[in-house]
Amino acid sequence: MNLDDLEELAGKFRAETADAETEVRVCMAASCQSSGAEPVIKGLTDACAAADPTGDSKGSACKVKAVGCMGLCSAGPLVAVAAPTAGLDEAVIYRDVTADDAADIMQGAAPGGTPVERLRIPSDMPFFARQHKIVLENAGVVDPDSFRGYVAIGGYAAMVRALSEMTPQEVIAEVTASGLRGRGGGGYPTGLKWSTVAKMPSTQKYVICNADEGDPGAFMDRAILESDPHRVLEGMAIAAYAIGASKGYVYVRAEYPLAVERLKTAIRKAKRQGFLGHSVCESQFSFDVEIRLGAGAFVCGEETALMASIEGGRGQPRPRPPYPAEYGLWGHPTLINNVETYANIAPIVDNGGSWFAGVGTDKSKGTKVFALAGTIVNTGLIEVDMGTSLRDIIFEIGGGIPDGKGFKAVQTGGPSGGCVPAEHLDIPVDYDSLKTLGTMMGSGGMIVMDETSNMVDVARFFMEFCMDESCGKCVPCRTGTQQMHGLLDRIAKAEASRADLELLEELCEVVQATSLCGLGQTAPNPVMSTLRYFRNEYEEKLG
Repeated sequence: MNLDDLEELAGKFRAETADAETEVRVCMAASCQSSGAEPVIKGLTDACAAADPTGDSKGSACKVKAVGCMGLCSAGPLVAVAAPTAGLDEAVIYRDVTADDAADIMQGAAPGGTPVERLRIPSDMPFFARQHKIVLENAGVVDPDSFRGYVAIGGYAAMVRALSEMTPQEVIAEVTASGLRGRGGGGYPTGLKWSTVAKMPSTQKYVICNADEGDPGAFMDRAILESDPHRVLEGMAIAAYAIGASKGYVYVRAEYPLAVERLKTAIRKAKRQGFLGHSVCESQFSFDVEIRLGAGAFVCGEETALMASIEGGRGQPRPRPPYPAEYGLWGHPTLINNVETYANIAPIVDNGGSWFAGVGTDKSKGTKVFALAGTIVNTGLIEVDMGTSLRDIIFEIGGGIPDGKGFKAVQTGGPSGGCVPAEHLDIPVDYDSLKTLGTMMGSGGMIVMDETSNMVDVARFFMEFCMDESCGKCVPCRTGTQQMHGLLDRIAKAEASRADLELLEELCEVVQATSLCGLGQTAPNPVMSTLRYFRNEYEEKLG
């Protein structure tokens, strides 16, 4: 199959919905479902049927379609009304929709109808207007369960282009030129990782998608898999072609049942259509993908622990080197990237590495997906250019702090990151800038805290999380996190002395320097950052 063949297929799929003048898209991601999206889509479907008593959707003015996450989770259920070929930025978006609103929305969607103003989100709302979507460009637009819908909007074109027009080396060259860095938290150059695995002499190589998203308040990977699973599979297939792999695994936590179900559906339909499996798209390239479910261990986000879990062992890290690129799954060279990294690959191949490199900053290219949570008006999923300031993210896109309260800090990077105070809100969000503040971007979680937050309690919360999630393999992490948590607990209860505070600081340095894997090495970060910026709150509690 070449690009002309794929375009012919896409045209056929587009023609299947060409008769509808308008699409009424209902967010059926987990957040909107939890807010009552099921009765909303039923009400809209019934209203559509009432407007088309023949029961023949062809020729109807509008069509109801289930889609993925539109981002503004705090306002769900969300409904968007747009032309079938329009993106979310061209849609009329409604918030807090109920089944009782169905008739009004359908009437407004009809030719000559007017939008329902009491539900309508302003088109210039910063939450939507200030975003730049690459990874999330299809979220809220395509039906995640529809292979035909994905192909109709240009899906799998990058994979077909790579297979029919590019050598593996050319694919890696474009990824390298893009400057894409791993979006799982480490920020390792993606092209360099791919080229390292590609050079390894082995007849068996593996591609792994790390979807073991365990940070409190993070839901980026979940939303991408729920909204656009084919984009992730396409990125994995391109990666496999580039490095010479024939087998892939998606390691996803079992607590994401909707994401798992949609991913299973996507794999099954892609295989049925010949876009996965033997001789992909009638080429010499074969690639199979399987899902492996994790039991929720945070440490399995670390790549060597993840591989141990896939192999059927206990999820514990091992010393590196050797690195997975050389000695990975079952001893074979293995490429591991996270969900968001793979979701960037198709646009890079379609548009070229230089296009992607033109977005973001000098050392942090492209966009980044963030999950906004905590005490913030607009809780949800966003995507912005690298280098966007924390102030713009929190106060423009996020809408600021509710109930008129003041901002105190934002935790970036989850348990591995740190807390950034108000005086640093104008710092650009990129890999290097955040490190100067003693925190990190991580996979993209942002937890916003208002003036009522106690930073000792915040540090204790994250330390308790790390203590519980430690695999116990190395002494510094196993014992150090327990001791640090005990000291934090004593400080929080005003039962500690200045010597205890000094011991806490010493323990942070030891655990950070001597732990085996990233869990222990970064566990002290929330403590160290809160001591750096909110030391007075610790000292006020000392005896």
